[in-house]
Amino acid sequence: MSTALFASMAGPAHVLEAANPAFFTAIGGGQRERTGVPLGDLMPELEAQGFLRLLDQVYRTGERHVGRDTRVVIGVGRRAREAYFDFTYEARRDTGGNVVGVRLIGVETTQAKHARRLAAEQRALLEQIARQAPLPEVLEGMCRVIEELSPDVIVSVLLADEEGRRLHHGAAPSLPAFYNQAIDGIATGEGVGSCGTAAHRRRKVIVTDIATDPLWNDYRELAARAGLAACWSTPILGRDGRVLGTFAMYHRTPRAPQDADLALAAMFVDTAALAVERHHAERDRRTADAREKAARDDLSYLLTVSTALSGPLDEGQTLRRLAELSVPALAPLAAVDVLEAGRVRRVAAAATTGRARELLASPHAVRETFRETEDDAVARVLATGLTEVARRTPAGPGLWKELGVTGYLCVPLMDREQPFGVLSLYATDDAALDGHRIALAEEVARRAASAAHNARQYAQRAALARDLQTGLLLPDLPDVPGAQVAAFYHPAGQGLDIGGDFYDVFPRGDGSWSFVLGDVCGRGAKAATTTALVRHTARAVAPLLDDPVAVVKAVDRALNDRNSQQNNGFVTLVYGHLTPAEDGLAVELVRAGHTLPLLLDSGHTVTPVEAHGGLIGIGVPPRLDAVRFTLRPTESLVLYTDGITECRTAGTERYGDARLAKILASTPAHPTAAEIVRKLTEDIRAFTNGRTVDDDQAALVVTAEGV
Repeated sequence: MSTALFASMAGPAHVLEAANPAFFTAIGGGQRERTGVPLGDLMPELEAQGFLRLLDQVYRTGERHVGRDTRVVIGVGRRAREAYFDFTYEARRDTGGNVVGVRLIGVETTQAKHARRLAAEQRALLEQIARQAPLPEVLEGMCRVIEELSPDVIVSVLLADEEGRRLHHGAAPSLPAFYNQAIDGIATGEGVGSCGTAAHRRRKVIVTDIATDPLWNDYRELAARAGLAACWSTPILGRDGRVLGTFAMYHRTPRAPQDADLALAAMFVDTAALAVERHHAERDRRTADAREKAARDDLSYLLTVSTALSGPLDEGQTLRRLAELSVPALAPLAAVDVLEAGRVRRVAAAATTGRARELLASPHAVRETFRETEDDAVARVLATGLTEVARRTPAGPGLWKELGVTGYLCVPLMDREQPFGVLSLYATDDAALDGHRIALAEEVARRAASAAHNARQYAQRAALARDLQTGLLLPDLPDVPGAQVAAFYHPAGQGLDIGGDFYDVFPRGDGSWSFVLGDVCGRGAKAATTTALVRHTARAVAPLLDDPVAVVKAVDRALNDRNSQQNNGFVTLVYGHLTPAEDGLAVELVRAGHTLPLLLDSGHTVTPVEAHGGLIGIGVPPRLDAVRFTLRPTESLVLYTDGITECRTAGTERYGDARLAKILASTPAHPTAAEIVRKLTEDIRAFTNGRTVDDDQAALVVTAEGV
């Protein structure tokens, strides 16, 4: 989960007045951890990237600026790093409404963005390999992908000859042609640059400064001509341990690799190895046609298995698919048994005929009580976690004669190094269960076991999220005298995380009622604890404090009093009191950094309720002002979270404030609170066309009835 960044700047020079620790960490820490200086002096690299101009614009116009997945280069020279942020610039105003500074609120999205891009690019490369694209095309595409992911990197792939003694040009789209020609055919050996040495040592070689490293004595002048200052090379090894080539990452300044660089290299070295070996198989097709066909068939089969097992996340269905996918590809008969509470239970059986499947699935085909015995292969594999194969009829229980079984292969299904089940394959002829078939079955079992484990985790996490979310939201809204109250909540994504949006309505004990709607930074268990803290604190202090501002400040203190391990970032909310009156409902509310409440009057005019207040839970005391007004009969107060106005269609269009106001104004005459909520939810569904939303959505509507 990302940590929220906050910084407050003053004046046209954007002097940094206050910032939270996450902000200083993001900009590099160290000597940058200071206030009282203009942001442009603290981070001079922002000028060329246009961020200071944006600050000037917000300061000059007072209009908020929002950036999504915005690229920022932080630092200069060798210490510079590329990062991505979701951020908002908001104008700070004094009591007279004059802009006195700019407030920055943001969340770093670098890791998530890089992970998404990396996964997508690797899938594309694997798809290229699967459709047998030419090796130069795959390698060059791989080089360009890495250079796009890490703009300061220059990538080169060299391919080893048959004897592994020389390295030849494979792909290096960004290196000078003279350099590629000069190193084409270099020998593998100690002191032959980074690549020749890495191939010779068969392990990674990291040269942080070519100008001083003895491995580059014979190539230092060549590297200088090409403008290269550092080179990290990793040998590409085949499945048989043979050196297939080298994968090198060059830099134009002396530099040591970071963990992210090494992880990126390791991932693409494996991809390169897959591509090169596929190329070798194609090249040797005339003399090894059968082997090549088997490799293609295996790859196709494993891709089919992976695709099938990545479908609906249900453990039982996953294991049934495992048995079905094993027949006839691996054997004419297959069964899956699992160990549950000391008993072996057959959960799946598959065969080439319906009769054989019935026999294999019958109660007589498996021993129910788990015992490690000499005559039960399934029990032995469950006990040892080791694959067992035999070219004979199993000695344990089963209708082997009726099924015509002549041999068996039992492969464990492992979860955290413990067997929880067994995939059993049975031969019915003289065809041997050879080493190739065993390896393939073990790989299929490994993928199926992983899919089953993920299915269990998915189900447990979804159930936990549902249970926690149910506990955090009101099961039913209370009946408020003189008012109608309605709400809706729609979580983002697949419902695997607890959302950060919440609402509550409760009595204060003196005839008035409290209402609150808010948004917690982030999602998941930490967001749940923050939501619970906000709600329970508000419920505890509301009967004791008449001023809504005091209630919100008490919530702010509770948030800031948590220790750093519990801190989940900032909270925005609207909190208020409702009191039945002769002419409607007396409303007194406070807005703490949240979206502006909307008032729908009897003439169907929608106006925002102007209430000023900063967000809470950031360690900086918020400035809060209460707003008082009367909600006349049939008039409605609409509170909502930004997940509604910021949701998008398949393109780039946002739902937006204007559409929200328009749909509220289009409700029937004198709408009830429930009718407003229904109209709003129907329009949101129509706008998103049923797509999964990226942020939680919540709304709370209060309509005055009068007394």
